[in-house]
Amino acid sequence: MYSITKHKSKKIANIKQNRFLSIAKLAMPIFSTNDLAKIWNINNRNTLLTNLKRYVKSGLIYRIYRGLYSIKPIIELDPFLLGAKAINNYCYLSGETILVKHGIIFQQVNYFTFIGKKTKRFTIGNYKYYCRQLKDEFLYNDIGIDKTEKFNLATLERAIADILYFSPNYHFDNPDAINWIEVNKIQKSVYNK
Repeated sequence: MYSITKHKSKKIANIKQNRFLSIAKLAMPIFSTNDLAKIWNINNRNTLLTNLKRYVKSGLIYRIYRGLYSIKPIIELDPFLLGAKAINNYCYLSGETILVKHGIIFQQVNYFTFIGKKTKRFTIGNYKYYCRQLKDEFLYNDIGIDKTEKFNLATLERAIADILYFSPNYHFDNPDAINWIEVNKIQKSVYNK
């Protein structure tokens, strides 16, 4: 009896170790339940969720948000990547977040702005997010979208074109720093304006 129990616990430990090695190899710190089901080859959702609860309780992984887990605590994660993963659809960082980053607006913005398929406001840890809904025909036009990061990021000119689409009378604190010719090109190409 003892050797069977010992063998079974050793087998479970190996499975657990292999699961965490498989996610460590991917070099992506944030995973959805669907990602983990595929990586760990678990088809039964209840089995997956039970395992996740155990791993969270034992401190092996962190529950970040509904359906999101990480191998790192929230404070060690890139807040932009975290927001993009939580939106869980195609999106890109844009709007006020980009304008503040480039010194185009001076006021403090208390949330990270994304553009995506659905309007959504949410908070993860100390980070606040706002995703503006954009029609698919404009959203999937990748002119002015940098896709080289782990998340999609609007260029300054695309972010301004996005802001002007949502708020045509938007006030920019530093309009002289804007390349209006490029903004106009993006407006024509993306928004048909």
